[in-house]
Amino acid sequence: MKRLLSVVTLSLVAALFAFAQFGCAAPQPTVSTNTNMAIPAPTPDKAAIETELKKIENDWPRVMKEHDTSAVKRIEADDAVFTYPDGSGGDKAQDIKDMESGALSADSWEIADLKVNVLDNDSAVVSGRSIVKGGKYKMADGKTQDISGEYRWIDTFARRNGQWQVVAGASTPVMKGAAVKPTPSPSPSPSPSMKASPAAKASPTTKPSPGMKPSPMKAAPASSPAKTKTP
Repeated sequence: MKRLLSVVTLSLVAALFAFAQFGCAAPQPTVSTNTNMAIPAPTPDKAAIETELKKIENDWPRVMKEHDTSAVKRIEADDAVFTYPDGSGGDKAQDIKDMESGALSADSWEIADLKVNVLDNDSAVVSGRSIVKGGKYKMADGKTQDISGEYRWIDTFARRNGQWQVVAGASTPVMKGAAVKPTPSPSPSPSPSMKASPAAKASPTTKPSPGMKPSPMKAAPASSPAKTKTP
């Protein structure tokens, strides 16, 4: 009995010793396995983006001349929206239809004043000006409309799956000619009386001159593929 008691006592002492050695050890630091830490977006290569987008924009005259439908399908996004110079809206389907039918033509089509505003690595805005000479648009009723003139436009680009595409665009005609200033009225002659001088009345020359009317330059038809660079 005593032998058994001694064995139990020694076992208890050993357990207490082990607890003192290991049970009170300082807790080990927990290693975080959180992989959802924010990763900073890559800095956009603005020079490379500007070069690529300017190349796309400068190629539009060729696309129009050759009726390159495949280029339109590649460059314009399927969900792209456009505002044409006459204020009407359009989309990729309309541009493709007009391109395939050859409705749009011009003797010359120049792109100028290109400016690229890089927003981030996958989005940018491009603005510019188009000078169209001998421009014609064949409407659905068979009539041809003159679309020659200058237009300012703006394109919004997004890079999707590594491909830059136009997702929105708008263009407006540049109005020609400034308003004619009214001819100043003659100075009133000194009058001995307090009555108003007839010369003080509004001169007929202050009426709006015919030059004040909007420019007769026609806006593009509602069905025109006037998207960004086209009138």
